[in-house]
Amino acid sequence: MSASALLVMDVQRAVVARYPDPDYLPRLRSTIDAARGAGVPVIYVSVGFRPGGPEISPRNRMFGRLAGAPAHPAAEEGMQVHPDVAPEPGDIVVVKRRVSGFAGSDLEMVLRAGGFEHLVLAGIATSGVVLSTLRQAADLDFGLTVLADGCLDSDAEVHRVLTEKVFPMQADVVTSAEWVAGL
Repeated sequence: MSASALLVMDVQRAVVARYPDPDYLPRLRSTIDAARGAGVPVIYVSVGFRPGGPEISPRNRMFGRLAGAPAHPAAEEGMQVHPDVAPEPGDIVVVKRRVSGFAGSDLEMVLRAGGFEHLVLAGIATSGVVLSTLRQAADLDFGLTVLADGCLDSDAEVHRVLTEKVFPMQADVVTSAEWVAGL
């Protein structure tokens, strides 16, 4: 099997708070622990901006309201990876500036330097970071697996269509338990 990495994307305090699912974080924690136990590196991908958001265009529909906003301690805390699945020493943390894990980050450089050829994707939201990162990773010729229950979306039907119809065109889609069993 080619060198794989587990990407845990946008599982930040403020994002998790918008997607209440009491089973999600414990399931993701178990998956992360199993990956580490099997020697699969865990890479966290989080969205973040400099104070005042100089990299944000006011034309950007998703992030534009943050352009020029003063730094606020509560907002900074909300951008931290949720403590239930927080990075441990040795984990890699990548900060991105847009929806895709590759946009405005050094993710591709980290993956190429590490010799990774296969990415396992988990994160919030299925229709956001997971979709955008999957499409870019496929175009960059990475092998891909999506953990269907390792992703959340505010729209259950959108999640279903993506994981059952769209993602399988470019990735293997499995449950966390199925992936862990294959480690």
